[in-house]
Amino acid sequence: MKHIFKKGTDPNKPTLLLLHGTGGTEHDLLPLAELVEPESSVLSVRGNILENGMPRFFRRLAEGVFDEEDLIFRTRELKDFLDESAKKYEFDRNNIVAIGYSNGANIAASILFHYEDGLRGAILHHPMVPRRGIDLPNLKRLPVFIAAGKNDPICPLQESQELKGLLENAGAAVHMHWENYGHQLTRTEVEAAANWFQQNFAK
Repeated sequence: MKHIFKKGTDPNKPTLLLLHGTGGTEHDLLPLAELVEPESSVLSVRGNILENGMPRFFRRLAEGVFDEEDLIFRTRELKDFLDESAKKYEFDRNNIVAIGYSNGANIAASILFHYEDGLRGAILHHPMVPRRGIDLPNLKRLPVFIAAGKNDPICPLQESQELKGLLENAGAAVHMHWENYGHQLTRTEVEAAANWFQQNFAK
């Protein structure tokens, strides 16, 4: 997978996995990593799928309708890539926190839905429910930050609340942050995510 790896100054800090939105690249979320934890190593990945020339992490059949078979395949592909990258770049595989926006947040959520030890935590900006009707692994107090817009036309308020409930039912410790905007990524939600990260991972 096309990616950027930047070695951090503190190897004990979580490696930040950056996952862009539709049409983004591995460069998009680098400023977020600086805000969240400048001492962390960063692994920023570009999605392997193209939709009308725009990179994505998995296929969809229509707006808001995921290609479930491809989602499952791409989630495993990303998880395997994390396993390989941890060996290649010598970071702790069990100490990865994902930061995803939109399509990137969806694939990060899908890792949580499918793999018990896939991530140590996740910051999900404007995510949707990746799959319904499946049993989630035991997420045993895994910290998750969800930022959502109350007026988001792509990801309705109920969708964010449903995702929160599904993760909490699996044992995750979910913090919900609401913005009075749409699907855009705002400075205030990024700052809230950074504060949450410091409370959960800076020890």
